[in-house]
Amino acid sequence: MGASGNAIELDAGGRTVRLSSPDKVYFPERGLTKLDVAQYYLAVGDGITRALRNRPTTLERYPEGVEGESFFQKRAPKNLPDWIPTAHIEFPSGRTADEICPTEPAAVLWAANLGCLTFHPWPVRREDTDRPDELRIDLDPQPGTDYHHAVICAHELRDVLEDLGLRGWPKTSGGRGLHVFVPIEPRWTFTEVRRCAIAIGRELEQRMPGKVTTAWWKEERGERIFVDYNQTARDRTIASAYSVRPRPHAPVSAPLRWDEIDSAEPRDFDITTMPARYAELGDLHADMDDHAFTLDAALELADRHEHDHGLGDMPYPPDYPKMPGEPKRVQPSRAKHEDAKHEDAKHEDAKHECAKHKDAKHED
Repeated sequence: MGASGNAIELDAGGRTVRLSSPDKVYFPERGLTKLDVAQYYLAVGDGITRALRNRPTTLERYPEGVEGESFFQKRAPKNLPDWIPTAHIEFPSGRTADEICPTEPAAVLWAANLGCLTFHPWPVRREDTDRPDELRIDLDPQPGTDYHHAVICAHELRDVLEDLGLRGWPKTSGGRGLHVFVPIEPRWTFTEVRRCAIAIGRELEQRMPGKVTTAWWKEERGERIFVDYNQTARDRTIASAYSVRPRPHAPVSAPLRWDEIDSAEPRDFDITTMPARYAELGDLHADMDDHAFTLDAALELADRHEHDHGLGDMPYPPDYPKMPGEPKRVQPSRAKHEDAKHEDAKHEDAKHECAKHKDAKHED
């Protein structure tokens, strides 16, 4: 580690990266600094590099720390070093951008110097940005539920995946939720992969009535675990394994073994505790890249849902263009309100017609 003025230099895998303002406090509640974040990312360098390797990645930046302004940076910054590659991606709007694709720990450190806390990789590699190689299931606790409710669902999800010939790797979200990532062959489009996430969510919902929901509208979810199928839509991303999350206690998204999800406490995994765990256990998701599963059975399940139960597509996020086959994108209470207004208007029109008819007869 070397110093130059108010900056220091860190070695990341044999490459020197400059870190400016190392003493800047990023997590005031715990007095953790920018240097603490950088050293954390060095400690888990191989793990986070594996999670991001060759993936177009959006940077969630907090240049003044977690209590300051933040923003998502999709386009590669102008001062990008020539040793960090990029990928050309297309957003749902049809617009395009070049996003960074980290391939080594130094790239992670370089982004951390810009105040990046959370890395949001696309589920694709830069060789083919239209065909995902990961199916990502987001188990999102709704008000009244917590991590331990998500765990109960995760066990059932594991069985659903197994029945479909799939295997998932779990991790904490860094909050109250659980993420399960499934490596897949890059043969299917975003639309097809999303369809599989919906089918898996519906199967889970069926097996765990009252505990799981795929309802897109918050007013319909209740106290259940929401399977956020839209996290598989194009340009929707999930925080990578090992990413720091912007909460006061500096938690991280921690890879887990299936046999420890019950006893795990998400708050226990933060930038001060994770390095020792990583030194002891290594990257628990290291073997993900050795697998690539097929979605054939999941797509067949989606076909059955549609054919036998009339269950088709579900609403996309509000910023999306209207998609083919998508149902009406309006929340049920508003739709009901609009239907009632429409009915009232019809009654009013009928009354007017009646009155007009009476008046016409009277004129006669």
